[in-house]
Amino acid sequence: MTVPREHEAAAVVERYARFARDEAPGRSALYAGWAAGVAADPATAAILARIPATRRQPPLVFAVTRMLGAPETPFPQWAAWLQRHADTVVAEASRRRLQTNEPQRCAALLPALATIDGPIALLEVGASAGLCLYPDRFSYRYRAGDAVVALDPVDGPSSVVLDAQVSGDPPLHIPDVVWRAGIDLAPLDAADTADRRFLTSLVWPGERGRADRIAAALDIVAADPPMLRAGDAADPGTVRAAAALAPRDARLVVTTPGVLPHIERAGRERLIDTVRALDAVWVTIDPPGLYAGSRQDWRPPVDPSTWGGFVLGIDGRAVAAVDPLGAFVDWRAWRPNETDAGG
Repeated sequence: MTVPREHEAAAVVERYARFARDEAPGRSALYAGWAAGVAADPATAAILARIPATRRQPPLVFAVTRMLGAPETPFPQWAAWLQRHADTVVAEASRRRLQTNEPQRCAALLPALATIDGPIALLEVGASAGLCLYPDRFSYRYRAGDAVVALDPVDGPSSVVLDAQVSGDPPLHIPDVVWRAGIDLAPLDAADTADRRFLTSLVWPGERGRADRIAAALDIVAADPPMLRAGDAADPGTVRAAAALAPRDARLVVTTPGVLPHIERAGRERLIDTVRALDAVWVTIDPPGLYAGSRQDWRPPVDPSTWGGFVLGIDGRAVAAVDPLGAFVDWRAWRPNETDAGG
């Protein structure tokens, strides 16, 4: 059944008003203003209503307009630009999806990877352009009070330096990654000008340093591209086929950092079952309440109201509270060669 266009426009108004009220403040004043403007302007809402509902999230639509040249100016000027470029924006947003690829997330993944004996064959689900497949190519500065643990790749300091706050004495060392591959519904190419511009445009205005960090990581990936496969990871055959290509003399590690909440429940459970059936270590970053009411649960149990971040998990064990984009790590489990305190 076709939904009337006026109902679609009403949905746009509601979604953008909520974004302006609850999500953008404190992070991007420009996006808060744009979203509030959309919610108050029927003509602009009608344009965005032409975009499929699954592709009209404010951060995605705003990123697409900026990628296409929209001015980062107050709403009236942005809305006027949108009116002139409506067909182009609708077409581009309709084929794009939120594919934020933040290399900073490797600062949260690295302590989990440090518990795994290498060499490692790394397979990421929801890889986007593959920036989180290069934890061994970045430099890290973990800060605990006045102390700093500095880690650099074996070849020397990286152009990408990731700073993170750390507590709980996690294991920290650069992993030995010898093979890397990713699965995504629509992989992005780190060497492609349009894909690079799209990824940097996904950074919200006002977030300092992120665009430069992503651009530097894209250069690293483009110089030594991973194997990226297009496919739906909720289909067990997709993951099995990619895993089968990993070298037999390396430890297969499958990562799902931040992707599982975007997969519907049945597909998510199929994916988890598939990964657990592999001879692999599963490393994930998820909201603490993601598995509530499902047969999957954290060991030991996690109370979302007190956990204090997302969960860094290893094979279903909750080992740390982390910032979902890697700004902090609060380690709560074992170190290598010690008793597993995680149950």
